[in-house]
Amino acid sequence: MKSINYSNRTVTPSKVICIGRNYVEHIKELNNETPVSMVIFNKPNSAITDKLYYFNSDTRFEGEICFLIENSKITGVGFGLDLTKADLQNRMKSKGLPWERAKAFDGSAVFSEFVTFDGDETKLKLELYINEELIQYADYNLMIYKPKQIIEEIKSFMSFENGDIIMSGTPKGVGNYKLGDLFTGKIFSGEELLIESKWIVK
Repeated sequence: MKSINYSNRTVTPSKVICIGRNYVEHIKELNNETPVSMVIFNKPNSAITDKLYYFNSDTRFEGEICFLIENSKITGVGFGLDLTKADLQNRMKSKGLPWERAKAFDGSAVFSEFVTFDGDETKLKLELYINEELIQYADYNLMIYKPKQIIEEIKSFMSFENGDIIMSGTPKGVGNYKLGDLFTGKIFSGEELLIESKWIVK
């Protein structure tokens, strides 16, 4: 089973629960319909990695604020990349088929370390740099569905196990990437830098 680092200990998530279409500008950039209810899908434990691999020219990065769950509450925060095989996903969506082949493949959930977080969720924000250029920015106020809403919606039909991760959705600025690109992901609480993680695409 794949694990993540959380405040100097190893945690093995049973699953990664992802929220789709949670930022208005991201919905617009992909020409998607605004959902009438929360879009939720899962990545399996086997998708988890701390390395960023190049798969093919179809694969897209999506930077996200991620939450570690214990006792059905947020206890940690980290930076995550939801990798998506975009053309494949579009073909599957057009046929009304599930997204697993495009979203849940091995290595598709890239995570930084997680740190303990019991602060004010409204102050959280994300920055993603590629080759030192700011590509994505997200904060609490830009989310359609806020963290507490997300947790309550998930709990309405699915149980959390301690160590599960929520990927809260990606803002505008998603795109493809190439071998050798340098990714730098940052999570802030207000002006305080909580996490900075770097990956070179292999």
